Amino acid sequence: MIDLLARLVDQQGQVPGNQQRDPEVGEDKALERFQKFAPPKFLGGPEPEVAENWFERMEDIFAALHYTEERQVTFAVFQLEGAALSWWNVVRAKWEREQTPRTWLNFTREFNEKFLPPLIQEKREDEFIKLRQGTSSVAEYETQFTRLSKFAPELVVSEQKRIRRFKQGLNVEIQKDLAAAQIDTFKDALEKAQRVEQA
Repeated sequence: MIDLLARLVDQQGQVPGNQQRDPEVGEDKALERFQKFAPPKFLGGPEPEVAENWFERMEDIFAALHYTEERQVTFAVFQLEGAALSWWNVVRAKWEREQTPRTWLNFTREFNEKFLPPLIQEKREDEFIKLRQGTSSVAEYETQFTRLSKFAPELVVSEQKRIRRFKQGLNVEIQKDLAAAQIDTFKDALEKAQRVEQA
């Protein structure tokens, strides 16, 4: 693990111009910022909800920090213990053999394959397809919509498809008010739906 961190520091330790900063200081600060978010540990295990929650928390943290994909993988791996760390050691060896790029996308693919089996992914996709606002607020509905949409990416492949799917799940009264509205982005759809809800 320390070797991996050292390699990452070497790759990212360059500063524009001829100046050289102390790469360990930069990496320490990045790790310190990451730790301030109190990232959870992940042990592996048979509960897909635990894996899903851990993964979503990691994505939230990385979205806030804007780290490179390689750094995201490195820091996520720091949070693995037990069976999850054993799994990662196998994956890392495979990646080194096959020269697989250390990207968040590749990590996500491997993680989902191991900890979110196809049956669970299909169940989440079905939940997304059947998702309706019902008694939830627009904000609560949007949270569920966004969380589940990653399990049916083909249904939200473009901004317009995402907007259409979102509107279809809203309560009929809100749908009617949005029918004539000019909506160009998902953010527009959400804001207009919330305004209608509050009116």
